[in-house]
Amino acid sequence: MTQFKVPTRDEVSEGNQAIFDNLNKGLGFVPNLYAYFAKNETALGDYLQLQNRKSTLKAKEREVINLITSQINGCKYCQSAHTVLGKMNGFSEEQILELRSGSASFDSKLDALVKFTASVVENKGNATQSTKDAFFNAGYTEANMIDAVIIIGDKVISNYIHNLTGFAIDFPIAQPLEVATV
Repeated sequence: MTQFKVPTRDEVSEGNQAIFDNLNKGLGFVPNLYAYFAKNETALGDYLQLQNRKSTLKAKEREVINLITSQINGCKYCQSAHTVLGKMNGFSEEQILELRSGSASFDSKLDALVKFTASVVENKGNATQSTKDAFFNAGYTEANMIDAVIIIGDKVISNYIHNLTGFAIDFPIAQPLEVATV
C-alpha cells in the first residue's frame, strides 16, 4: 500500500518554503493539505491564488459551498477544516451539520445555495432546473453562479487530493452525519 507523507519545510523548494513561512505567520501553522501541495513546485502557490481570488460571494456563502461539496465528495479533511472555518464565519455546529446534510432551514437564500451546489456536484455540472430556478429566485446572479462553480472546483481539487492520499487531519475532526441526506 502506498503511504503518502506530508513534507516538512526543509523538504520543499525555496519558493514553497517562503509560502510556508507566510502561512505560519498568518495561520500559526501550515495545514497538511497545503503542505502536501508543496510536493509540486507550483501547485501550492497556484492553489492559494485560486482560493484567495476575489469573489461575488460572501465568506459565509463560500463556506456553504465548501461544506456541502466536501460532504458529497466524502472528504473528512475538508469537512473538518470547513467546520472550523464555518464556525469562524458565524455558523453553529447544528447549522454546519444541516448544511452538510444539504439544507439550510435557518436561511432561505443559503438553502437555495446549498441545494444548488449539491445538485451541481452530484450531477457533474448538470444541476436540475428546479435548483437553478431556486438559486436565481433567491437573488443569486449569473456572476454568482460562475463563482460558485469556481469554488466547487477549488474544493473538488482539495477533496480529491485528500481522498487519494489520506494524510493526517490537523483540524478537530468533524462530527459525522447521523444520516447523510445528500
